Amino acid sequence: MKIAIQGVLGSFHHQVAQQYFGESIAVFGFNTFEEVAKSVENGTVDFAVMAIENSIAGAILPNYDIIDRHDLFVVDEYYLPISHNLMALPGQQLSAIREARSHPMALLQCKHFFASHPGILPVDDVDTAYVAKVIAEQKLQGLAAVASTKAAEYYGLEILARDIQTVKDNFTRFIILQKDKPAPGIAPTKASLKITVRNEKGVLAKLLTVMSEHDLDLTKIQSIPVMSKPWEYTFFIDTLIADEGQFKTAIDLIEAKYGNVKIFGAYQNRK
Repeated sequence: MKIAIQGVLGSFHHQVAQQYFGESIAVFGFNTFEEVAKSVENGTVDFAVMAIENSIAGAILPNYDIIDRHDLFVVDEYYLPISHNLMALPGQQLSAIREARSHPMALLQCKHFFASHPGILPVDDVDTAYVAKVIAEQKLQGLAAVASTKAAEYYGLEILARDIQTVKDNFTRFIILQKDKPAPGIAPTKASLKITVRNEKGVLAKLLTVMSEHDLDLTKIQSIPVMSKPWEYTFFIDTLIADEGQFKTAIDLIEAKYGNVKIFGAYQNRK
């Protein structure tokens, strides 16, 4: 089975891929989420693992747009507890570190650590484990990576500070993506939607009322403007489903009265 991830071996995406699909998989690492989506769309891989939100840093909103543009389907979700660790070449002291690089979302989750260590400059990079890989390959002194313990093991780095994330109960939600619409199976308990509402007074309040009346409990709602239509907005919504029939009725009502609905996926709630 071929699985696409953003990042390299030792990344959190790699960790989720192995835990979800098993270790007997072929992992294809890409630098960007856009490349990950393209690999699924063109059939290079069977599935993709993509981070979509973090309990500290919030949603990765651009990834919803990527899923939308490449017409991918969400088939499942996976919650991974996140432990960020500061690592460097073996034998260095924390006082010798002048710069720490990682994915910007990872650095954002470690703001308090860097505030208490002003001598270490946090610098954005493409991926957590990629920085660890570069440090190991190029033998870079005075530079640290913020990454998982698995990355330290993969690349032979020494952990100088463990669990440096600001909030210790830190989770990232990943979604599993595929190209084709999945066949109907077990009744879904969660759905990811894109709803483009009409430019009418009070339309969002009416939309939310419909969802509430049909027992749909929103777990997330994010908005972006529709670039080609001034004053119209698209909402990316995750909702829990108590009853599949009620869910379908609500979607029909929304499409009839308030806007266009695109269902990215209806799947099992794993939280």
